[in-house]
Amino acid sequence: MTSARNIFILSIFCVLNLFAQEEIQIGTSLGQLRQSQGGYYDYSDPESVNIKVSVWGFVKYPGKYIIPIYSNAFDLLSYSGGPDEDANLDDIRIFRINEDSSQTFIDLNYEDFLWNKELTSEKTAPRILSSDILLVPGEDRLYFRDYFTLTLSVLSVLISLTILIININK
Repeated sequence: MTSARNIFILSIFCVLNLFAQEEIQIGTSLGQLRQSQGGYYDYSDPESVNIKVSVWGFVKYPGKYIIPIYSNAFDLLSYSGGPDEDANLDDIRIFRINEDSSQTFIDLNYEDFLWNKELTSEKTAPRILSSDILLVPGEDRLYFRDYFTLTLSVLSVLISLTILIININK
């Protein structure tokens, strides 16, 4: 009885598996969409060595990235959709764990690269290494709409409480 039940379950599994087959591809092709959900983005170059890095903070698409080894910090910032309007561009950092397990921060002032009229040898984009983390700090800015919404919410709560107190005292 048990073997008949196992054969029945196995046959159902095989039939369901025929309908659920997917096309499997090993590696990446340049024609595929380079983004996927979950903050994992693949910009790998099939002709080159690729590394895994992370981007955190005020960028359009924060997450983990697979990028070619020849990429620099500005390439990675571009891959991540660029900085948000709330980003602090003069305090971008690269967090790196060295081979001797020491940790370092590399400061990157993006404003200097944007607005500097002279190009010097010390003003080059830092190279990105495997397992680096690009940190783009910032702070949320409140606009008139935000202040108006907050004020309107507080005002409506106060009016509701006043009406409630008046109705209770009647």
